[in-house]
Amino acid sequence: MNLSEQDFSTGDLWVFGYGSLMWRPGFDFLEQVPARLVGEHRALCVYSFVHRGTPEKPGLVLGLDRGGACRGVAFRVAENNRAETVAYLRAREQVTSVYREVMRSVWLENAARERVSALAYVVDRGHGQYAGRLSLAEQLRLVRQGHGQSGANRDYVIATVKAIEAEGFRDAQLHRLALMLHDDRHALHAPPPETASEA
Repeated sequence: MNLSEQDFSTGDLWVFGYGSLMWRPGFDFLEQVPARLVGEHRALCVYSFVHRGTPEKPGLVLGLDRGGACRGVAFRVAENNRAETVAYLRAREQVTSVYREVMRSVWLENAARERVSALAYVVDRGHGQYAGRLSLAEQLRLVRQGHGQSGANRDYVIATVKAIEAEGFRDAQLHRLALMLHDDRHALHAPPPETASEA
């Protein structure tokens, strides 16, 4: 479900990024500002059938889900690039229409501390790819197996955690998962344990 032209205000467009948009926006912008959205939180709640998985072996990607708050990045896009940017985001985010395209109030964490209306992608809880709240073990299983058009699901999670850290905050659940994925990687490349010599 996408917005109509009338839903966008005139002037520059703000876009709220909370997952891969934080580290790979893919569109031109004038500035990026740390920002906070209230009313929804970041969650690995979307089965990925295209970018990070397949219908047979789904991966798991982020959505904004109901309740709480989310820290991310707001990008300011020049007004004359608005139509092109919205078209790009729809092609990227709405492949299977699992997100609702919405305008949300976000608070910019800059000197002005202003509130702006930003384009954001919120998970559609009625969609078949909505995963809901999964256990950490189930998230780990899906992320380990997921691989799609945009690459390995593991890389997506780790890159998002790095982007969150670069903004100076943490996401406890994602950080826990990333640590487990890092442990996987080290386990794969760990030297064989030395056999104890008999004294």
